[in-house]
Amino acid sequence: MSSASAGDPSTLGAGPFGLPIDAALAAATRERLTAVEDLLREAVHSEDPLLTQASRHLVEAGGKRFRAMLVLLAAEFGDPSAPGVVPAAVVVELTHLATLYHDDVMDEATVRRGEESANIRWTNTVAILTGDYLFARASDLLADLGPDAVRIQARAFARLVQGQIQETVGPAETDPLKHYLQVIADKTGSLIAVSGHLGSLLAGASPAVVDTLTSACEKIGVAFQLSDDILDIASEGEEFGKTPGTDLREGIRTLPVHHVLAGVGAGPDDERLRYLLTQDLTDDKLHAEALTLLRAHPAMEAARSDLRRWSDDARADLLSLPDLPARDALLGLCDYVIVRKN
Repeated sequence: MSSASAGDPSTLGAGPFGLPIDAALAAATRERLTAVEDLLREAVHSEDPLLTQASRHLVEAGGKRFRAMLVLLAAEFGDPSAPGVVPAAVVVELTHLATLYHDDVMDEATVRRGEESANIRWTNTVAILTGDYLFARASDLLADLGPDAVRIQARAFARLVQGQIQETVGPAETDPLKHYLQVIADKTGSLIAVSGHLGSLLAGASPAVVDTLTSACEKIGVAFQLSDDILDIASEGEEFGKTPGTDLREGIRTLPVHHVLAGVGAGPDDERLRYLLTQDLTDDKLHAEALTLLRAHPAMEAARSDLRRWSDDARADLLSLPDLPARDALLGLCDYVIVRKN
């Protein structure tokens, strides 16, 4: 148990995702997130009314601001009030939002964050160009943060695109599970790693601390995606924010499915489940059957074990950092990612 969660409750505040952390850190983080939100709204403004409206569409739809929050926590290992910290948080959030516009076009999505997706509300062209605009605005902010920050972001973006290409092409001759984990690391982990990297770097943390936070944040990012995989199957109703089994219906092979197809465990009706997972599951009856069988399969526990391993690896990195309230908050995230329900 971290020192924050073991401490006097009167000294704790509501931190990231409602985690109990040092009250002063909670208050400072909320204040800086407000500054992030203000700059984010300013950054997406355009002289063109349609572009402004489309750019604000996802900003105003909300979201956890997870990446921005990690930037702020990482900055606590240096000077959290350093002038580049809030702009860096906005950069990673803008980049993340830009990828969502592009993802929705590629996936032909109709809903994003409970709202009609931009490609449906307007057109694919408007959604793509809006994503491009957000990338441009992120680059503009980056230019003021120095060449190192530009290089860090550019390399992460290259990984992100590489991951998207790899996911589109498929595993080819490589191990499907290994391919899947690499896609997650590139598509999701890379940008979350940037949060830890830029936050600590721009706050003036030591090189060793910067390296450790970069590594830990990437692992936390992978763990969050793995928990999404598990929740998509295990959640009931709409508590997860989307219909259970959405990935199954769309033919997306996530971690539990990979384990079943690789022969991990031997659940009841294993042969039937393996057959169903190679079929078109847009049919409601087949989808419901596959979801029920998958929930009962040992592959789910294997996936949870993988999730715990990634979380534990991130925790091991974090425990080498100075014992600060921000470390407690990050350690709390390692716990949260395992027990989260949404």
